[in-house]
Amino acid sequence: MRAAVTVMALGGSLTLLPGCSGPPAGSPYFPLEAGHRWVYDQTSEWENNTVEHEAVVLSTLGEQALAQGGVAWQRRSDSGVDYWLRTDATGIFRIASKTDLDADPTPDPAPRYVLKTPLTVGTSWQAGTTTYLMRRNADFPPEIRHSHKPVIMTYRIEALGETVATRAGSFADCIRVQGQAVLKLFADPVAGFRDLPISSTEWYCKGVGLVKLQRAEPAKSTFLTGGVMTLELIEWQ
Repeated sequence: MRAAVTVMALGGSLTLLPGCSGPPAGSPYFPLEAGHRWVYDQTSEWENNTVEHEAVVLSTLGEQALAQGGVAWQRRSDSGVDYWLRTDATGIFRIASKTDLDADPTPDPAPRYVLKTPLTVGTSWQAGTTTYLMRRNADFPPEIRHSHKPVIMTYRIEALGETVATRAGSFADCIRVQGQAVLKLFADPVAGFRDLPISSTEWYCKGVGLVKLQRAEPAKSTFLTGGVMTLELIEWQ
């Protein structure tokens, strides 16, 4: 993820003082304190007319001391992935992640921002991304992400104060973030290599966090299958 795929997705002199109490300062659009739980319906629609649904559950577990020093706010996905985040005057960012197969958290080489300040239209940042939907039609493994290096996606705050309707309810005071990247792939013998666009739109609502995400990875190729993924909040606390 950035979110679940994203979902979803986050150091140096950027630190958070241990022992703080209450909600972390500066994170009303991405709650970090313990006790929150989000349930999403992830819908994947491929260009071959295949549609799949999957439940995605994220929980906040509170502060945790890290072996590399300092503390961070821990989030866990029910798929077995943990994320550690910090917040300061520059925004909210991930500093490490860990799967159930890892003995210890893997630090991010640089802070990976979820939201960067100032929270105004035009604020932008970059982060690595991979494909979550695009597949080769004949090769194994079919997923492009297993064979292609990550590419840089540029994120930009496009709008403030939006209202977003989801199955969990209607949420006001939302920030809309747009992401754009380009992946160069061999599309087919006629077209050869093509620049394939990847785009994402994310909505973060005050007091709730991420309520909706849409990601498009069109292929329109005889060798490849792309699609659209939607992550929609259906329950939260």
